[in-house]
Amino acid sequence: MKKLFLLAAFIIGATFYNQAEAQTISDNALGLRFGGGDGVGAEISYQRAVGSNNNRLELDLGWRDNSDYDAFKLTGIYQWVWNIEGGFNWYAGAGAGLLGVDDTRFNDRDGDDGTYLFLAGNVGIEYDFDIPLLISLDVRPEFGFFSDNDVLNEFSPDIALGIRYQF
Repeated sequence: MKKLFLLAAFIIGATFYNQAEAQTISDNALGLRFGGGDGVGAEISYQRAVGSNNNRLELDLGWRDNSDYDAFKLTGIYQWVWNIEGGFNWYAGAGAGLLGVDDTRFNDRDGDDGTYLFLAGNVGIEYDFDIPLLISLDVRPEFGFFSDNDVLNEFSPDIALGIRYQF
């Protein structure tokens, strides 16, 4: 199921790639991505245009520091961007990341502590305003592995709202 979802996203992207209208994405965008994947919450998000084919790299860093657990999450996604009409774009991408967890509730009795790897897909829609503001809504399915904890090894959908300043 996991592989089918990523495969479908790439096939759809490849199908519409040549049919997309020409449009230009910003060289850089910096902002916040408000989601809830893996309990990390909001992430600082940076996007950088790559090449001349409306492709970009997105890097996100999230962290949480509270009485139950401390965590960080670093994600890198390569995205392909296509224009729908006017300022509306849709995008799809794939990448990977690291999740670090320090569970302070049970002194690591449940085995959550550690650093874990995950693979991620990304599909979303965005609106590029006439001012240097970009707003997006996306879903990022994440597939964790290399963990003794079954919860961290499973599929984790992450739906988020992004707001970024373009420069």
